Amino acid sequence: MPYQTIDELPSDVKEKLPQGAQQIFFAAYQSASSDGLSEEGAYQVAWNSVKNSYEEGNDGQWHHKPEGGAGVMSTGTMPGN
Repeated sequence: MPYQTIDELPSDVKEKLPQGAQQIFFAAYQSASSDGLSEEGAYQVAWNSVKNSYEEGNDGQWHHKPEGGAGVMSTGTMPGN
């Protein structure tokens, strides 16, 4: 059964995820559910959507992934130029 509001999300989702991640979870779950996926399938799609932008920290809470990554130069120039 699709959730009607973010407040209806399971407690484990609400306790672990910050507001932005909850919104991603909610939207992905709603979309997958309306596409005919089972409740379990929609739940998995929602978590995968969250994992695109968030990662679980050592504290068990989910945090927004840092942008960029290793090897990205802040100046935008190539090494040696």
